Amino acid sequence: MLFLKALTSYILISFLINLCQAQSINFPKGGQTNNWAVLVDTSRFWFNYRHVANVLSIYRSVKRLGIPDSQIILMIADDMACNPRNPRPATVFNNANQHINVYGDDVEVDYRGYEVTVENFVRLLTGRLPPGTPRSKQLLTDEGSNVLVYLTGHGGDGFLKFQDSEEITSQEMADALEQMWQKQRYHETFFMIDTCQAASMYERFYSPNILAVGSSLVGEDSLSHHVDPAIGVYIIDRYTYYALEFLENVDRQSNKTMGEFLQVCPKSVCISTVGVRRDLFKRNPDYVPITDFFGSVRPVSLLTEVKIQPLTSKRQEAKESNQSKTINKYRYVPPLVNFNTVITPRIGTQ
Repeated sequence: MLFLKALTSYILISFLINLCQAQSINFPKGGQTNNWAVLVDTSRFWFNYRHVANVLSIYRSVKRLGIPDSQIILMIADDMACNPRNPRPATVFNNANQHINVYGDDVEVDYRGYEVTVENFVRLLTGRLPPGTPRSKQLLTDEGSNVLVYLTGHGGDGFLKFQDSEEITSQEMADALEQMWQKQRYHETFFMIDTCQAASMYERFYSPNILAVGSSLVGEDSLSHHVDPAIGVYIIDRYTYYALEFLENVDRQSNKTMGEFLQVCPKSVCISTVGVRRDLFKRNPDYVPITDFFGSVRPVSLLTEVKIQPLTSKRQEAKESNQSKTINKYRYVPPLVNFNTVITPRIGTQ
């Protein structure tokens, strides 16, 4: 019995190998092939205006650098632009000088309001979404995807609150990323979090190819940058403010690196200490282009040999083929005598 099972397995494996070779199937060879961004504001209410400005600032930057909306998952409460206390309806600014309306005219929010939950966030990362989930709410990454995960909100030692009603722990976050790795849902991940005691959220990570940065160490608060007198609340957090200042000077052909980005907010300006974890990341951040995570990759293959052939439609090819078959198979035969014609016999004389 065991011999028959082994023989069956051998025959099946041999068949699959031969089938792949016959069809010239090219399996992935590894490496980055596409970029995705998951941008999450985990808070709500008017006094958390700055968190919406934080996430929309990063959204604007990655979109400007080439990541399309179809590959950006944006999760925000979305209650600031139309809040009755907003003196400038349908706008969100990240600076008191009102230089940039980060809400803009083409913001596509994928998870809105009470859809921003821990369950939806974890299901999004791990791909365990209910049947019928719209494509815009799915993270369709693969083993060639570089994923940027940005989180902002209120946190503490080992947890991040979601809309003041629930929280995700650092262990749950680590396990979700491990599921992504086991399912081949990312090639490399850049984890970026702007919250109090932010570094505690990546301390338990154990999956490979993850580079992480947090706006504050354990025991430190992450502080806001400045107040907009027109709205009476803080308008952006310090770490995201200086990160955005750096990204505004980056274009798609930029030579700036992730190593430079990790140093955008020294303690002299951030007041908190920015934490970085790079032991899980194989590459040296000083040699990793910033566009590997904040930009978009579009693989291009160069053709060295081009053969020019006349354009013929399938219908024309089929017609020519049928004509050739007809000529080779059939020959012309004169029509038969029409027997319906009355033939008058000719009477001869003797």
